[in-house]
Amino acid sequence: MGRKQARLDLLAGAASVAVLSFMAGAPAAFAQDVAKAEEPATLDAVVVTGSRIKRPNLVSASPMTVVGSDEVKFQGATSIDSVLNRLPQFTADSNENGSNGSDGTARVNLRNMGSSRVLVLVDGQRMLPTETADVNFIPSALVDRVDVVTGGASAVYGSDAVSGVVNFILKKNLNGLRFDAQYSAAQHTNDNAYPRSLITQANYKLPEKHVRDGEKIDVNLAIGMNAPNGKGNVTFYVGYREMKPVTQDTRDYSACGLNLAGSNNNALVCGGSSNNEYGLFTLLSGPNSGQTLNNTKDGAKTWVPYNSSFLYNYAPTNYIQRSDARYTAGAFAHYEVNKAAEVYGSVMFMDDHTFSQAAPSALFQGTTFKINCNNPLMSASQAATMCGSAAGTDVNQDVFIGYRLTGPGSSPRRDDLRHTDYRVNLGSRGEIAPGWTYDASFLFSTVILDESYKNNVDNAKAMKALQVVNVNGVATCKSVVDGTDPSCVPIDVFKYQGLSGAAYKYLYAPTYTHGVQREKVLSANINGDLGQYGIKSPWASDGAALAFGVEHRREELKFEADALAQANGTKENNGAFSVNEAYGELDLPLVQDAPFIKTLSVNAGYRTSDYNYLDKRVSTYKVELQYAPTSDIRFRASYNRAVRAANISELFAPQGLGNVAAVDPCSGPTPKASAAACALTGVTAAQYGKIPDCPAETCVTQGGGNPNLKPEVADTRTAGFVLTPRFLPGFSMSVDYFDIYVDKYIGAVDAPTVINQCVQTSNPYFCGLFHRDPTSGVLFGDRGYIVATNQNTGYLQTSGIDVTSNYRWDLSSLGNFGDIDFSFVGTYLNSRKIEQLPGLGSYNCKGLFGPTCGQPNPGWRHQLRATWNLPWIAASVSANWRYFGATDLSSNNSNPFLQGDYVEINKKIKAYNYIDLAANWKVREQLTLRAGMNNLFDKDPPVIAAGLLSSFGNGNTYPGVYDPMGRTMFVGLTMDF
Repeated sequence: MGRKQARLDLLAGAASVAVLSFMAGAPAAFAQDVAKAEEPATLDAVVVTGSRIKRPNLVSASPMTVVGSDEVKFQGATSIDSVLNRLPQFTADSNENGSNGSDGTARVNLRNMGSSRVLVLVDGQRMLPTETADVNFIPSALVDRVDVVTGGASAVYGSDAVSGVVNFILKKNLNGLRFDAQYSAAQHTNDNAYPRSLITQANYKLPEKHVRDGEKIDVNLAIGMNAPNGKGNVTFYVGYREMKPVTQDTRDYSACGLNLAGSNNNALVCGGSSNNEYGLFTLLSGPNSGQTLNNTKDGAKTWVPYNSSFLYNYAPTNYIQRSDARYTAGAFAHYEVNKAAEVYGSVMFMDDHTFSQAAPSALFQGTTFKINCNNPLMSASQAATMCGSAAGTDVNQDVFIGYRLTGPGSSPRRDDLRHTDYRVNLGSRGEIAPGWTYDASFLFSTVILDESYKNNVDNAKAMKALQVVNVNGVATCKSVVDGTDPSCVPIDVFKYQGLSGAAYKYLYAPTYTHGVQREKVLSANINGDLGQYGIKSPWASDGAALAFGVEHRREELKFEADALAQANGTKENNGAFSVNEAYGELDLPLVQDAPFIKTLSVNAGYRTSDYNYLDKRVSTYKVELQYAPTSDIRFRASYNRAVRAANISELFAPQGLGNVAAVDPCSGPTPKASAAACALTGVTAAQYGKIPDCPAETCVTQGGGNPNLKPEVADTRTAGFVLTPRFLPGFSMSVDYFDIYVDKYIGAVDAPTVINQCVQTSNPYFCGLFHRDPTSGVLFGDRGYIVATNQNTGYLQTSGIDVTSNYRWDLSSLGNFGDIDFSFVGTYLNSRKIEQLPGLGSYNCKGLFGPTCGQPNPGWRHQLRATWNLPWIAASVSANWRYFGATDLSSNNSNPFLQGDYVEINKKIKAYNYIDLAANWKVREQLTLRAGMNNLFDKDPPVIAAGLLSSFGNGNTYPGVYDPMGRTMFVGLTMDF
């Protein structure tokens, strides 16, 4: 990103600060509970997220943002990940707007370090196994607040908390009945002239001008009761959420798959897949080997040279919002037997059933099919072209076929994904001596995934259905003649819509997979207030406090697949690991209430972990320092060393093939790369100039686990201050610098980097990751791919500055006008560097998006909310401004690890501003109504060529980053009895 854009991002940040300064003298923090979290607690003993220490006046030394329940209500959120993804510390991960290739989960990605490097907690304990931490598990109506610690916390909570911790604090002390219901829908006007012109030029159907869709229903019921003596409570809850699907043909930006075109790629066209409905054939043997031909559009059995006019528009049936039905249920209970024993427990359950949907299946290019030269379904001219002098004989010829099943009887491919999660927690806590408390617990969680991929072609059956002979004038499968498959139905792929209904039924075959992941955690910790025993600094009034404990964790993974799924390349797998840990933490006030030193304190923590699959123990530690010269300002700094061991999926996940946005530079009749460069990737002299392109700019990678992975090592440094000036009551502000460096990070080298580095530098490591189809040389299908399995790679590094602030402007002096709450959170991204292999060199994705950098990484993001509380009608109205800075296309960057073909039309995504409105009205003591409108001005997301998207791109945009649905409206109510 250039200096001009950096200045623009800083100006955007300055503008937001100026707005608040005009109204309040300084910016205000986003989370309404930030000030509350920073102030001394009034309880006898509390635990602040990011520390195990219990003491009444402990404040966080790590940067922390707190999202209150009111913010969830103002956003009309039914998926808690959408609330977090609006915070500038988060980058969208798996979410409801992903379809083809989605795993059906909703995950959080803190600091864009990956969802596996953030630890998700429920009330301070692990929610689910980290790699399956699907936050759909959390009913949004039960969220009291969300603590987000962004300074690293592995020494406190163990492995996985590299980029930080997300701690969901749930409502669990209800005394009565609470009913909460909400309905929302999207309303969008399709008036984007440029994509509409492209759709018209391609003779595709235009989306309706005005659409209303994407309905969501969320209903929750909770019942709680206190014990008669007031020493306990039990709370039960049930919930149901339903989301209606939305297909891409309903929006003009996504109604067709967009490809780059024109000089310097200065235009877009409605492109699509070469696996088209008319039928493509790439001849791999015979007299015309290397030619790519297509059935004509008129249904005649004639082949003509393939061209882009045959491309298939795969977009219309794809989802831009998946269908989803979620059931949740559970209970929380605690009871104080005596001061030494308060027993507690919880049970949580989720069943989430979702479908992703993609274009109809096909006989896809990449699988080598054999066609016998006496197949009676071919015309004489087709047989002559394919077989030459062998036409009419039983000789077989090898061929790629791209034949989309779009005729009568066809259906879109549907991935049926069902996640069933259970979580049980039992424990006891209490006081064992004056100043000493304990907490011992057992946590058990199970995540079950049942997946069925429907309406997909079984290639083994297609192989049989292409081997056809004439039996008494009837086209008949050879497998019927020889009795190996009496149910075989011949398929006529030699003309447009040549398949019969019976052929569809024969070819379609669902696959089934089943996965179970379990986690068991036994933990015990002790807290001590040493001040009660006189152990304290001579210059401080508060004594030292400590926490120490032990933890045992075991994780298990089992993955099963049916025979057809295995035949298609899915591999079964299972594995387990365990870890024993011990930890300790000390908080020591050094000086208090001295001249120029209101408070000076240090906090230190250490954890040692013994993993059963590692050769030696690993250690993590932290040191934090706080200094407050007065009550108005407090400075803080921290250093965290984290060691993240590979999680069970990274170790044992089955290896398999998957799609990736990429372009093979050695494909086509005139390859972009030279013959010498392509030879390094495995292209033979005979194949050069004859390799088919990856369909729809989608090649294939091989991913999966690696049981030989070593731990990552991360260093996190933070420094900042908290401002709470007494001359401005109700105002708080924090500014924190962060720097996170992860060495030997666990991941895969992405396909665009592999391609560019091999072709541009001839590096043997990258060239060795190509696995081309031995026959055709392609990088797709079932035999051509780029290896991208997990490994210990180079480093990840990110740094920046967080600004959060809060201000309550009291209007009582002007009359009964209530008050206005201003809340602000912003992040300036200083760097996001990646080195994919040690010593190879790095690249910086700050301010970039694209094939290598993934989703946009703007230099500045913020949210600013203003809420006017109106006491005379018991209501509040709120407006929110979301800002997402401009980003440039990474492949236009001069860095050799990023550089690709220059693209003019998508060279920049401009800065985005969204305005949201919401209101709450307490009609009576038992009834509160709410309503709101997000993306008030119905702003379209950026339109991006499909080949430039990666990491959760879908529908020609990044739907997890920019609002894909248009204007969304919601109404809801809460009833208390």
